[in-house]
Amino acid sequence: MPAFTFEKISPPIPPGPIAPVDQKPRGVIVQMLDRFVEARAWRAASQDKVETSGRDSTAPK
Repeated sequence: MPAFTFEKISPPIPPGPIAPVDQKPRGVIVQMLDRFVEARAWRAASQDKVETSGRDSTAPK
């Protein structure tokens, strides 16, 4: 039988609601990458429209 025991101490309860975390502004490199990705997606979508509109629907594949 143990000679001593440890008392479990619960963490302190916060006094009120948690303050919202301010988001940092995005870095310049991340903004540039977003622009490149957006432009590439736009080009891919417009290229897909050109490919599908130029096909003859009655021709065999």
